[in-house]
Amino acid sequence: MDNITVENYRCFRERRSVRLAPLTLLVGENSTGKTSFLALIRALWDVAFGDNVPDFREAPYDLGTFRDIAHYRGGRGGRADSFKAEFDFPTYGRTKRFKYQVTFKEQEGNPFPVKRRFTQGVTWFEAEKRVDGKYLLRVKLGDGKDEYILEQSRFLRDENSLVPLQYLIWSIEKLSETISLPHRFRRERLPFAGAPVRSRPRRTYDPTRPSRDPEGEYIPAYLARVSRRNQKEWKVLKSALESFGRSSGLFDEISVKSLGASDGAPFQIQVRKASDRSRGSRRNLIDVGYGVSQTLPVLTELLRDDAPSMFLLQQPEVHLHPKAQAALGTLFCEIAGLRSRSRRRQLIVETHSDYLIDRVRMDVRDGTTSLKPEDVSILYFESNGLDVKIHSLQLDKDGNVHGQPEGYGQFFMDEMNRSIGL
Repeated sequence: MDNITVENYRCFRERRSVRLAPLTLLVGENSTGKTSFLALIRALWDVAFGDNVPDFREAPYDLGTFRDIAHYRGGRGGRADSFKAEFDFPTYGRTKRFKYQVTFKEQEGNPFPVKRRFTQGVTWFEAEKRVDGKYLLRVKLGDGKDEYILEQSRFLRDENSLVPLQYLIWSIEKLSETISLPHRFRRERLPFAGAPVRSRPRRTYDPTRPSRDPEGEYIPAYLARVSRRNQKEWKVLKSALESFGRSSGLFDEISVKSLGASDGAPFQIQVRKASDRSRGSRRNLIDVGYGVSQTLPVLTELLRDDAPSMFLLQQPEVHLHPKAQAALGTLFCEIAGLRSRSRRRQLIVETHSDYLIDRVRMDVRDGTTSLKPEDVSILYFESNGLDVKIHSLQLDKDGNVHGQPEGYGQFFMDEMNRSIGL
């Protein structure tokens, strides 16, 4: 996604458009809509490239019912009867650009996408759910004036299913060759959405079938499975984890200790911290503080070979020392700066860490990774009564932040002035 627009959604009343980049940082005070923004991105991806109604209550988000989500103006303004969102996205070669727009209204108490429009240039199609429950499909091809009305029965399996974006575009291609879907979206999984508080460490784990979850509960089982069944993949992942561990000061070595000979045997996750005089002893994950166990799920998701193309992360710096927070900033720059199609990742990160943000700025300035100034977007969420403004800030080649409003960073300046007695 390159840009996203929102209107009448949660605390965002006015129509606002902001730029997304390979690395987008969401900053601002608590309760200014950053988590709601992440939830909307996942919902848009789901409704655009899936065939299900997005669930705004799916973990790690729980935004409630339609009445909790549609913007409430207060007083006579009442509650909005719908909310809208849209996003832009390019093809791999960036020769074509696409726009996807969706309008949500209340259905059985929950948000339902009643209208969706997909646009490429001057060609578009629109699927709208009518009052009688049937879909009306409109198509405009090229710059001509003709408009096609398509029958519902050609596209729906039943009245409750959505019209899949891929199937609609395939159908339109039968009418015209002027529109085509970027093939990567036919294969992509949903973005990984990480929770702000990850799972608690255990002294001993039992093998389970690894299945992704926002809290990283499955990560130890995943590490054990890879270490036992795919030594080549484990060597690469282990090396990447240990590289971050050393740069952050958290650990120098990570290992899986099996407590039996079979794949079904219990196991432990152990880490080792070295010193100048000694390699140190291996210690159980539960004995080394929360910093390692809280960051391990984030690291593993980012570094595993089959990672999705988009990450939605909430406060990944939780429980980390400032040195480790800064190291996390460098890791984000390295991953977001990858240019290979198969390894390209887009990171959208909600953070309260100035250490992380400052490291990103310095890495861009110093060219320590391939991430360029235009590859970073800082979105500053500023409360304004019942509404919230989102300011799109940019970095220059010297790592300076441009476009910030007056209140941006004011708290830190006030604290600094107080500390030096001004």
